[in-house]
Amino acid sequence: MPTLDRPTSYTGTAKALHWLLAVSLIGLIAFGWYMTGLPISPTKLKFYNWHKWAGITILVLSVARLLWRLTHRPPALPDAMQAAMPAWQRVAHHGVHHLMYALFFLVPLMGWAMSSAAGFPVVWFGVLELPDFVAKNPELAEVLKPWHGRLAWLLTALIVLHVAAVIKHQLIDRDGLLGRMLPGR
Repeated sequence: MPTLDRPTSYTGTAKALHWLLAVSLIGLIAFGWYMTGLPISPTKLKFYNWHKWAGITILVLSVARLLWRLTHRPPALPDAMQAAMPAWQRVAHHGVHHLMYALFFLVPLMGWAMSSAAGFPVVWFGVLELPDFVAKNPELAEVLKPWHGRLAWLLTALIVLHVAAVIKHQLIDRDGLLGRMLPGR
């Protein structure tokens, strides 16, 4: 029986932020891989600006999501599910979520720092020029560049792991875990 202080489903706001961030991240990661393979051109430079806009937007969404998460308790895993889940899966569940949250911040901040160090300002949506995250330093930009990519790859791997776990719970365990995050439920 669910307790009054712990809901059985995520709030509508939590669901909206989850799905908006999920779609945005997957789209931006795919777009980032696409644009880096293009030859230097005005189009590629325009795409880099779009990528930065989207990265800052994801950073803002991540702040909103974290603030919502810190002020609204998520639903507990159902007792039967917790009892059936081995300890390593509970640790993995929490570890993957915590690392994903950290990367929601680290990946865009690393990109912003890299852009600032390279001397390219971030102008959000072409309107709001953001302050440099770090001082111009081409050597630092070269150090940060691969880290932005590596962290994006790590985030991608965690997203794949997260989706695989959801599929396992939905198709193999049939425990209804996905329903807690679906809109309208």
